Amino acid sequence: MENFSASTLEAVTCPACGLLCDDVRIARDASGNLQVTDKGCAKSMSFFERTSQASSPSIAGKAVSLTDAVKKAAEILRGTNQPLFAGLSTEVQGMRSVLSLADKVGATIDHMNAYSSFRNTLVVQNSGWQVTTLTEVRNRVDLLLVIGTDIVSHNPRFFERNIWNKESMFGQDTSSREVVYLGGQNLDTSAGNSPKGVKPTVLPCDIDRLPEVVATLRGIISGKTLHATEVAGIKIADLLNLSERLKAAKYSVVAWVSSDLNINHAELTIQNITELVIKLNAKTRSSGLPLGGSEGDYSVNQTSTWTSGYPVRSRFARQHPEYDPHHFSAEQLLANDEADALLWVSEFNPDKTPPKANISSIVIGHANMKAPDADVFIPISTAGIDHTGTMFRIDSSVSLPLGKLRESTLPTLAEVMTAIEAAL
Repeated sequence: MENFSASTLEAVTCPACGLLCDDVRIARDASGNLQVTDKGCAKSMSFFERTSQASSPSIAGKAVSLTDAVKKAAEILRGTNQPLFAGLSTEVQGMRSVLSLADKVGATIDHMNAYSSFRNTLVVQNSGWQVTTLTEVRNRVDLLLVIGTDIVSHNPRFFERNIWNKESMFGQDTSSREVVYLGGQNLDTSAGNSPKGVKPTVLPCDIDRLPEVVATLRGIISGKTLHATEVAGIKIADLLNLSERLKAAKYSVVAWVSSDLNINHAELTIQNITELVIKLNAKTRSSGLPLGGSEGDYSVNQTSTWTSGYPVRSRFARQHPEYDPHHFSAEQLLANDEADALLWVSEFNPDKTPPKANISSIVIGHANMKAPDADVFIPISTAGIDHTGTMFRIDSSVSLPLGKLRESTLPTLAEVMTAIEAAL
């Protein structure tokens, strides 16, 4: 049996964002408290160093045994016609158990981040795209174009690990890489400063004007002649210069974070980004790079897709999966009173509580979560801290194992979901 006494843990994988940094060093005391001591960031510290509170299952706020809570959850689901499984903050094994139970009771499934992730998914479904991996970026990029975001608000160590990394496979001087920020206002662009002290090029604009700017840049790269002198406050001459730099680059990467593109029809702007990448590939090499990721969203969508053929926002009510990214959104179903029970999952973050709804609710989540209005609350252990698991990185090409760093008496999500299914 593993010894969970005081020790230093090396090469720990952190699931706090989509980068899944796997070089974090953590100190563990004899009581199981964790402290990030190297290669951490604010997100990793918040995740690993959160003190786990004592928690027990409850029914209508009253503490009960796990067995009784599971029975009550099964009773609620047995009496539903249109159950909704939402939140879904978990990793691969947890999601597999969610899908199994969803298939059994005919539930609709939706992740808490689907509102932004579908901005990317709709582009892939409509026209496809050319995107790269973090490994390729780390070893090949010479010009990074960042559109509408600072990146580091979502992925704090992106530049450290993938742009200003000291070594690359092909002997590239990584400190000579160029960084350009396009769109957004008052962004923190300091992460784009090179080790040589060279500051990035910054071309700001209001985020709601970004569609015009990206469309203009795509037009310039496509060889269109423009008679305007500026767009959204950005000089056309600056966009012409940017297009020439992109064409001259040996390996440019165009990055964005879908959750920062809070504009109407953001998927069309993302599609313009991916289409300008395709244009650049006619004469040089370029790739897109969607970033962000949190609450296991990429792992959940991957698991759902290989299991059912569809990402989340699908339904299992007709003996086969159905997919509808608009009608099967949790927000729409709850607003239109189309769900008669809500099962909410939030394994990683106790602050991600379920939305208010006048229907029966089952909350399965982090031990520190407060869910006083839930008909049933079942606290679970956390993957990457209390038990092992698997997650997919933001580039979807690499899966990484999550380790068990301390002992826990709480069940895993998979154990709870399997028990509910058995009790039906």
